[in-house]
Amino acid sequence: MNTYLDQLHPYPFEKLNLLFQEITPANLPAISLSIGEPKHPAPQFVINSLAENFQHLSSYPASKGLLELRQAIASWLTQRFHLHHISAEQHVLPVSGTREAIFSFIQAMVSKDDYVVMPNPFYQIYEGATLLAGATPYFINCTEENNYLGDFDTVPQHVWEKTAVLFICTPGNPTGAVMSCEQLKKLIQLSDQYNFIIASDECYSELWFEHPPVGLLEVCAEMGRHDYKNCVVFHSLSKRSNLPGMRSGFIAGDANLLAPYLKYRTYHGAAMPVQHQIASTLAWADEQHVADNRALYQKKFQLFQHELGHLLPLVKPDAGFYYWLKVDNDEKFAQHLMQHANIKVLPGRYLSRDTTHGNPGENHVRMALVADIEQCEQVIQRLKNIL
Repeated sequence: MNTYLDQLHPYPFEKLNLLFQEITPANLPAISLSIGEPKHPAPQFVINSLAENFQHLSSYPASKGLLELRQAIASWLTQRFHLHHISAEQHVLPVSGTREAIFSFIQAMVSKDDYVVMPNPFYQIYEGATLLAGATPYFINCTEENNYLGDFDTVPQHVWEKTAVLFICTPGNPTGAVMSCEQLKKLIQLSDQYNFIIASDECYSELWFEHPPVGLLEVCAEMGRHDYKNCVVFHSLSKRSNLPGMRSGFIAGDANLLAPYLKYRTYHGAAMPVQHQIASTLAWADEQHVADNRALYQKKFQLFQHELGHLLPLVKPDAGFYYWLKVDNDEKFAQHLMQHANIKVLPGRYLSRDTTHGNPGENHVRMALVADIEQCEQVIQRLKNIL
């Protein structure tokens, strides 16, 4: 058995179940705001495409994916991030969900005793993949003092010297903070200095309010780095298109990284089913459903700010669909909402780790505004009743 398995932490939702073990929920219909699972309807044209292509169930999908899908992704990246050149053949690889891709990318790129630097709080796959590769996670605390973006100047030189991968998440999960072009340029310069990979998780990039967030490849293009050296991005249809169950995403960037990663995936990792690839091609080519989806989230945030802004310290994020809410005690707050309103939220300490400078998730809760408008209105009324 892999001895590194013992180092894995329980997943946040396992901890949440234990927290509620002794709690009797209010006698109301349960509403979950704890998990980032979109509840908006999936695009009908995607559903139709899946139904029309079930004959491909009899076909093995190629590891590299359909050329048409890679071309659609390359076209979307070019338009969305103002790229000068990106090759569907060399710079793009479809994957069966970014969760799986992030995990397998670390296994392919990281050696024992390397560091993998990551934000704290974070998506737990970053840490789990690092530990199972025999590497060491190094956490950068994302706090209110640094606008929840982390202070990269605090990382010691000896850590950078042994860093294989730097994970960034922009817009951030759970904070919704967006890195600026200047911050990304600084990280690219650090990558050049210490020769590490920058892996940018950009799965929330299309859920913005005023302005679309800048992306890592976009900054590379602005710097004239059209080979995207040591830079990769992860994108998904889960949040953008309300398709979490289709497990459809991609990794794009440096061809010198994608080639060995594809070799790894040939041996490990299921390729996306052909019918899912065909439907994904249509999804990446359409922006109207994304704009409609974005408008629904904007409406919900406006509703919460207007109705609850005087009762809770609600700070609208830069992007994404989470509130990162400051409270006196995150576990007690979550228990209180469950007991008195049957609303489930996630304590922030379950998304972060203790460090010498404290636990940056402690005394925050993550509220995912994924429920429909009607349920959100119920949440608001219940919170008004107990606050």
